[in-house]
Amino acid sequence: MWVFGYGSLIWKVNFPYQQKVAGYIDGYARRFWQGSTDHRGHPGKEQVWGIAYQVAEQDVPRVREYLDFREKGGYTITSVTFHPRDTRVHQPFDVSIYIATPDNKNFLGPASMEDIARQIFLSVGPSGKNIEYLLNLAEAVRALLPEAMDQHLFELEKLVRLLNEGKTPDENKNIEEYLSFNSSSS
Repeated sequence: MWVFGYGSLIWKVNFPYQQKVAGYIDGYARRFWQGSTDHRGHPGKEQVWGIAYQVAEQDVPRVREYLDFREKGGYTITSVTFHPRDTRVHQPFDVSIYIATPDNKNFLGPASMEDIARQIFLSVGPSGKNIEYLLNLAEAVRALLPEAMDQHLFELEKLVRLLNEGKTPDENKNIEEYLSFNSSSS
C-alpha cells in the first residue's frame, strides 16, 4: 500500500514504511478549509506536492487503523495517481489519500486569506496550536519539496507570522480589532 501525505504526514509520519518518494498528485489543491486542527486537500485543477510512503504488506492493517483514527473528522479515503519527482526511478502509481469533503460537518469552505489566517492563529486543539501545523508544513514543503509553488500555503504563513508579531495587514486596525471576526469585512 502506498499512502500520500500532503499535510502533517510530510514531517510527522509515526508509522512504519519501506520507502518514501517525493512527488505530486493532479486535480487537487491544498486548502485550509477544514474546521479542525488538521487541514488537507480539496479537489481542484492544481497540483499538490507531498510524500508517498510505501507501507509493507504486513503493516497495512495497523497503519490503516492508525491513519483512519488520525484523519478522522470529515476525511474520506480515495485513490489517486501519484507522479514521482524522479520518473527515472519510479513511474506514476496509485496511492491512497485522505481528503476533506465539502459535505462533512467540519468543512468551513472558501474564505478570505485574512479570515483563514485569523482562524489558524486563534485555533488550538488536541493536536496543539494550529499555527504550529501551518508553520511546520510550510517549512517542510520548502525543505523537502522546493518545486511546490504553493501560494495559498505561503501567503497564509506570511499572514500568520505577521499576526504572531502583533501586526496586521490592515494598518487601520489594531491587533485586537483585526482578530475579531466581527470586524472582518468579508
